[in-house]
Amino acid sequence: MPKVKKHRVGFAVDMTPLVDVTFLLLTFFMFTAKFKSESENEQKFQIKRPQASADTSKLPDKNLAVIKVAIDTVANDTAYYYAILNETDRQSVYQKMNFTSEMMLKSQVKANIDDLDKLILQTRVANYKTSFAIECDRRIRYKWIEDLMDVMRKRNATIFKFVTEKKSGGS
Repeated sequence: MPKVKKHRVGFAVDMTPLVDVTFLLLTFFMFTAKFKSESENEQKFQIKRPQASADTSKLPDKNLAVIKVAIDTVANDTAYYYAILNETDRQSVYQKMNFTSEMMLKSQVKANIDDLDKLILQTRVANYKTSFAIECDRRIRYKWIEDLMDVMRKRNATIFKFVTEKKSGGS
């Protein structure tokens, strides 16, 4: 065994590129992440969508009004909810409906069938390019959908998207 040990030559790691890559990845994930919308945070119901496999297109991100038919977990009763994605259209429609200032802040409102009639009319007046989507719970009775279709037919909103879950498996 030698009496004098050889001096080890150390190496230095430059941390700058590592930090740069870390921040680039962080910003990439921040910009591509999709967060819950205001209406998803406010809702007190859960919709179990029916399964379908016909159309795989996505809903538009703007100029969309969503009518949700769900079973309210608080009241344990079926109810309609109406949401408009376009902020300026929403404010315009809510003002014409004479909603209270508290309701003006909400991104979706609970409505009865008569209010839906007025909301659909005011939405079409505010922006004729607005398309409609219906999101329903699979457990509700057909009568609720039929009443909604009658209102939409009355307001000439006959083209809409029906939101479903993608069918899984080969059957």
